[in-house]
Amino acid sequence: MAKERLISLDVFRGLTVFLMTIVNNPGDWSAIYPPLEHADWNGWTPTDLVFPFFILIMGVAIPFALPAKTFDVATFIKILARSLRIICLGIFFNYFDKIQLFGLEGVPLLIGRLVITFGVGYALLGNFNSKIKLYLALTILAAYLFLAFGGIEAYKEVRLPGVLQRIGIVYFFISLLYLKTNHKTQIITAIALLLGYWALITLVPVPGIGEANLEKGTNLAAWIDNAVLKDHLWVYSKTWDPEGILSTLPAIATGLIGLLIGQLLNSDSSKLAIIKKMIITGSVLVLIGMIWNTVFPINKSLWTSSYVLFTAGLGILIFTFLYYIIDIVNIRNGYKLFLIWGVNPMIVFSFSQIIPQGLRMIQFQNPNIPLEQINLQQYLYSFWVLPYFDNPMAASLAGALIYSCIWTFILWLFYKNSLIFKV
Repeated sequence: MAKERLISLDVFRGLTVFLMTIVNNPGDWSAIYPPLEHADWNGWTPTDLVFPFFILIMGVAIPFALPAKTFDVATFIKILARSLRIICLGIFFNYFDKIQLFGLEGVPLLIGRLVITFGVGYALLGNFNSKIKLYLALTILAAYLFLAFGGIEAYKEVRLPGVLQRIGIVYFFISLLYLKTNHKTQIITAIALLLGYWALITLVPVPGIGEANLEKGTNLAAWIDNAVLKDHLWVYSKTWDPEGILSTLPAIATGLIGLLIGQLLNSDSSKLAIIKKMIITGSVLVLIGMIWNTVFPINKSLWTSSYVLFTAGLGILIFTFLYYIIDIVNIRNGYKLFLIWGVNPMIVFSFSQIIPQGLRMIQFQNPNIPLEQINLQQYLYSFWVLPYFDNPMAASLAGALIYSCIWTFILWLFYKNSLIFKV
């Protein structure tokens, strides 16, 4: 039988999404405090914890979402439909600023793009039966692929990988592993993925380049991305993608670690016994990750095996603390902000991708520089935020916090009216 919803898990998710929103929406991308930027390559910052924490949380939640652990056609369709809907949402954000309509520009084009966004959003977030969800997602995915590979100029370089795409793929595989395998098989699978990925990246020569390496753009993962998804990769590199094909394998291991923690929480063990096992597990994973880092560096873009263990261990320890104070000690004050963020993560992620792009499409004359155009996002930051700060990084952070405050109000309204949007 399913246990009641874990408030601590919602709070952990909310904390993660809140940090993600701040990181992804600075007032000025050229003025960011170092902890709010990703590590340039090897190493990590607090920002590099956001994505693996989200995948870890997703894994923890699966035993609560599928408590019966029965596998049949209906369950498979439900899992596949949800996976494809998440993937399709992620791909749409990459298409949004490339949509062209009858030669329209500026605000008319923005309105057209928003109409299409509403239609796609309704198809992917609407509450239909599982088969309709699946058919709609497959249709939209087929349209994406046609546009990307059909020789249409506007979409010939649209990015196909992404954060939600990886989340959807990981969700699919760990859900099936949860339903079809036992704990031992799941542990063996996670270990095999981590060791296998380490062997591939560090031992297999890179075609056309030479020896195996861990450098930007010349490693095996980058070669596979470029060979399979050429012209459809991360805009800042063009030749590799931080959410690429091969590096999704160890991300599945991140999800499996979360899945194992979720099954522990959903077991009949006492809460104190669960806490003890979670502390030991988290600490051991952090330690092994740090040791492995000496030969296989912690690297978010490559999603290295050491990165998986280190971030999963930290995530487990943070979640253990929240679980203890919220679900065991029963403290009920001080975390409402993150709770309202945690129950509606998908709506935040979705519209946080669209809103900045939409604001940048609204352009008008710069009040301070004749004949120069300024977009609405630049105007709001330059005239409503920046003048009140001497430090540009403080101003940039203030812009992100103001944006987060607006979202907090919106999410509070949703929470107050029991509106939860699920894929």
